[in-house]
Amino acid sequence: MHPAFSVIFLTTLIGAGQGLFLALFTGQVHALANFLPTQGAAFYAVGSLLALLLLAAGLIASFFHLGRPLRAWRAPARWHASWLSREVVILPVAMGLIAAYGLAHALGFTTPFFTLGNWLRVDPSLVLGLAATLAVFALFVCTAMVYAGVPFLAEWRSPLTVANFTLFGLSSGFLLASAYAAYSGNALVAVYGVWGVIFTLMALVTRWSSLYRNDHLKPKSTVQTAIGVRHQTVVQKAQGATGGSFNTREFFHGRSPATLRLVRLGFLVLVFPVPLLLLAAAYLIGSATLPIIAFGAQFIGLLAERWYFFADARHPQNLYYQSVA
Repeated sequence: MHPAFSVIFLTTLIGAGQGLFLALFTGQVHALANFLPTQGAAFYAVGSLLALLLLAAGLIASFFHLGRPLRAWRAPARWHASWLSREVVILPVAMGLIAAYGLAHALGFTTPFFTLGNWLRVDPSLVLGLAATLAVFALFVCTAMVYAGVPFLAEWRSPLTVANFTLFGLSSGFLLASAYAAYSGNALVAVYGVWGVIFTLMALVTRWSSLYRNDHLKPKSTVQTAIGVRHQTVVQKAQGATGGSFNTREFFHGRSPATLRLVRLGFLVLVFPVPLLLLAAAYLIGSATLPIIAFGAQFIGLLAERWYFFADARHPQNLYYQSVA
């Protein structure tokens, strides 16, 4: 498939924003349970604003993928049958709840309604945070199912797609939370860093599994089955035209196998070992800069990973439209 940069930025930016919010809310819940030190309202309010900006940037990027942006208002109409419509519905809901969560902290709406078990103070920020958490996980599923629900693209049609989208969002979000804590001199930098490492390792397992699965897929249709010739060396050299078309632009990445291998190696290095080594070095020398570099390196790797995700899907129409003369 042709990787559209608007969709690449949409999925990576909102993933990091979702993960960052989940990191903030996790920190608040642990603080309420006295497992972590309580943070000031500004930490949650500014962090929520940062998450909101990432989600908004992803939403803006998505408009560059629309042929007619003025008709975008029609997108939610098919929510009962389309994962894309459901994503369009749940994204602003999640943004609204995260904005309300940040405002609750900024305005000091933290007076408890009641206390559970003499330790959990249930206040407006906790209720809004819980609602936003549900919306964020629903958004992870909707975004991933846009691709996992395509029946004729075997590379995407797998539960591993949902797992990867969710874990990459959690990984980048918690690493961003660690960078944010390091930048603001907050003591939670190590806690977020440890969770970032855990989610990165989990993402390594699921992404490696999907790469292994895709490498061993056997396509249902081949050039041989398409034209009824059983010779093993049948190759499509050209579609009979000397120029490209909509089919060659939209359903084929147009890059060489060597380029794909290079991108694959690049994201495997940048997403997984580089940030882990940088975080380990930051822990050893007490650096406040390395967690920020670790997030930056992983996010660049995630852009490459998402490009490869789209390019790796082999559309059946490319049996005929794979090349021009």
